[in-house]
Amino acid sequence: MMSIEFLLTSLVVVLMPGTGVLYTVAIGLFVGKRASFFAALGCTLGILPALLASSFGLAAIFHTSALAFQIVKYAGAVYLLYLAWQMWRTSSPLSVSKTSSGTSYTGLIMKGFLLNILNPKLSIFFLAFLPQFIPNTTQSVFINMLTLGSVFMLMTFAVFLVYGFLSGTFSAFIVRSEKASLAMQKLFATSFAALGVKLAFSERV
Repeated sequence: MMSIEFLLTSLVVVLMPGTGVLYTVAIGLFVGKRASFFAALGCTLGILPALLASSFGLAAIFHTSALAFQIVKYAGAVYLLYLAWQMWRTSSPLSVSKTSSGTSYTGLIMKGFLLNILNPKLSIFFLAFLPQFIPNTTQSVFINMLTLGSVFMLMTFAVFLVYGFLSGTFSAFIVRSEKASLAMQKLFATSFAALGVKLAFSERV
């Protein structure tokens, strides 16, 4: 049975700003509400490998192998810095109609997917977080992990949709102002770069 404690704790975790939220909000602002749906979908799908890894116990590798953790960590940091550089380099006055017409929704999904799959701490988080809510009397830890993880993913998708919808609502106001659109793009680029540096210097827990 799903506990209230698990649902409330998961909601708090999902609501906390991170790379997925930042990415979804940026897409909602600069491309539009429809595009933010695909960004949220990609970020949510990116949770699945971490969930499966933790359910099978593979996340323990990141605890015991410094090399495995470092490889994934630096790959994730480089990817975040690449996104930051790409956004900073292409900063220019925006038009919602122009950006959305040339948008690849598959590309948005893949970028969101990579943001989470290249975060080694995500699988470690599941390995530490989910078992706390599995009863000692359970007959199948694996099924319970998948069930709790699936609910967590659904909550993530729902919350990210709200973030994307709200940012998409304000996108028209942002792109009308050349100065505001340029400032917002550079702000998001700087934020991605900061998250990349933070990830690069993070340690295993």
